[in-house]
Amino acid sequence: MESDGKYLVALSGGADSVALLLILRELHYTIEAVHCNFRLRGEESDRDERFCQSLCEKLQIPLHLVHFDTRSFAELHQVSIEMAARELRYNHFRQLIKDGGFRGVCVAHHRDDSVETVLLNLVRGTGVHGLTGIAPKNNDVIRPLLGVSRQEIEQFLLARSQEFVTDSTNLTADVMRNKIRLEVLPLLKTLNPSVADSIEKTALYMTEAEKVLNDAMRIAFSLIRKNQSPLVLSISALLMEPSPEYLLHEVLSPYGFSSAQIQQIAETLCRQQGRADAANDDVTTSTGKTWLSETHELLIDRDEIIVQSLRKSTFKLLLIPEEGTYILSNGMKLKVERKVVDNTFTISREKTCICLDMKNIFFPLKVRLAEEGDRFVPFGMNGSKLVSDFLTDQKKSLFEKREQLVLVQSNNDILWVIGERPDNRYRISSETTDVLMLMVEG
Repeated sequence: MESDGKYLVALSGGADSVALLLILRELHYTIEAVHCNFRLRGEESDRDERFCQSLCEKLQIPLHLVHFDTRSFAELHQVSIEMAARELRYNHFRQLIKDGGFRGVCVAHHRDDSVETVLLNLVRGTGVHGLTGIAPKNNDVIRPLLGVSRQEIEQFLLARSQEFVTDSTNLTADVMRNKIRLEVLPLLKTLNPSVADSIEKTALYMTEAEKVLNDAMRIAFSLIRKNQSPLVLSISALLMEPSPEYLLHEVLSPYGFSSAQIQQIAETLCRQQGRADAANDDVTTSTGKTWLSETHELLIDRDEIIVQSLRKSTFKLLLIPEEGTYILSNGMKLKVERKVVDNTFTISREKTCICLDMKNIFFPLKVRLAEEGDRFVPFGMNGSKLVSDFLTDQKKSLFEKREQLVLVQSNNDILWVIGERPDNRYRISSETTDVLMLMVEG
């Protein structure tokens, strides 16, 4: 913390936050307090508010008060009361920091809170990150008391004859954290009276190990990543890493995929690796297999894992009644132009531009998304083919297939799988006199 900065102090009225307020005041930091009344404990919540007001008046410290309808917020957003209170609290802190020019908000988490967090994460199941405890600083949230025990805090207050309030909900073992504090830790202390110190040291060791791991993950990620947006990973490179599943967990967790899903993905890849090894062949995977998180979709496509945001296609069918330039709903531009075949006429070799014989083309034309069952005769072939099979041959992923556009004429024949291949039935020949030129941009 900078001595010349201005800081908020989250003040609940409990021993921890009261001690933090006094310590920062005695160290001559410029501070203001903030108290959140979540209206969850009736008169006790109002008692805490009155205590904080009285304390700040006595110490001549400015106090910011806010009231929340926490239960309604939790119901509206379908989250737990605990999660709702946390979100409301920290959103308010961030707004105060922005409006008031504060360096950050100081919260009173102490060593015992960090120890409880390690045990809580261990019970729920966690990786290395969950065993590091509570971070002393997380962006603009600062925790100056993490090296201090609850007992030391109470001794500090006792020496100053400073009162505080007690949250009665912390005294009953009705939630998991309270059970750990009131039942599990006392039991562990019968095995090792210094168990809190031991867990704290372990968390510090894990914090250092995390630094090494993060650096290794950064290097590994750079080796397996082929593209960032959408995220594309090389499966063959991934399977060469010492722990593909752990690397997948680190990469995919931020996209909302659960541990169970990531394990399924890893098992799918390993099964395919085993089959490929048995066949003495390259690594191949179950192309087209997908997983969904709340925000993203993951696709296994040949030797790639592709992750993209969940979205429904917003493409709207476009009717083309005549020649001209048209803007498609996805932002692309389509130019439709009639050309006469003469000595100056040349055929473009770009995939984004095609020339068709006008004699068998009738307006209106339509641009739409490719649909299941669509068929056309790819240029250079005689027989028809499903558009989906053609796109598979072109090594298009499922995601790309969903966004593929086709140009259709009035008899529903597909004239062009746009950007890929025109229909052979409408190709120009030596007898062609009039050409329909179509070009897409963007």
